[in-house]
Amino acid sequence: MKCNDALMEYKTYLIVEKGVSDNTLQAYIRDIFYFNCFIDEKFEIKQIEKIEKEHIRLYLESLNSLSSLTVSRKIVSLRNYFKFLVKEEIIENNLMTVFELPKSPKKLPQVLSVEEMNKLLNNIEMVDFDSARNRAMIELLYASGIRVSELVNIQLSQINLKMMYLKVIGKGDKERLIPLNQYVCQIINDYIINYRNPLLDFKSNNYLFFNKKLKPVSRENFYKILKKAAIRAGITKKVSPHTIRHSYATHLLENDADLRSIQELLGHSDISTTTIYTHITNSKMIDDYNKFHIRANKDIKEDK
Repeated sequence: MKCNDALMEYKTYLIVEKGVSDNTLQAYIRDIFYFNCFIDEKFEIKQIEKIEKEHIRLYLESLNSLSSLTVSRKIVSLRNYFKFLVKEEIIENNLMTVFELPKSPKKLPQVLSVEEMNKLLNNIEMVDFDSARNRAMIELLYASGIRVSELVNIQLSQINLKMMYLKVIGKGDKERLIPLNQYVCQIINDYIINYRNPLLDFKSNNYLFFNKKLKPVSRENFYKILKKAAIRAGITKKVSPHTIRHSYATHLLENDADLRSIQELLGHSDISTTTIYTHITNSKMIDDYNKFHIRANKDIKEDK
């Protein structure tokens, strides 16, 4: 079978049988497309059955300039692809079983302090549609800890301001209910009544957030919105939608929220993913100790 034909079959499988999200689908297909291009250009291989382990090894070697995180993602993409090829009897053996993921040090996610978070939000004054929408989006992101893909796709039917909760459809189409605080509900209500609905001029639109062309805000556009807001607020840290999600979880944990509750709120399938935030709070604890303990900065020479 031709490599491109096998890729198209895999794409159909991901859509129909696995039901992956658009972002996951694009990432998998892009990774495998680049792999196909490599073996075609280097070895003139166009048939999937002619790929050998040595071809894969040389492809992975060509990725040395990339980060270990990116290489790991590409290896996972190939692993899943070759599992599919064996399952569908397109090839006999899974060539990816001998290739290990690169080891990489775990990096603690960037978070904003409570003061920085307040500074970011309070700096956005709701004076027109754009500013009101931006403030409502960032307030909701921090109040709920949802993923940016979940944020930009929220529909009006998913949010209940009276009962103060948000219904989110997360990864794997898993549904979860997230409580909202009264303050963010007031912000969103102000946005809807005074800015969103007047812009619509009685036109129908199911999305909570959209641009002036009444189209959903893309993830890329929201990233730019957030970046500009952080710069205007004088925040020097690199701020992304995931930074707000990490800050949400960290601030909950610092205020004694249960780890299991945070896991459910974030939509993590495995609590081991959530435990990264315990390392953040432990790091903060050490910094606070060194900063505030009365003897922490005392020089031993002073006692001599």
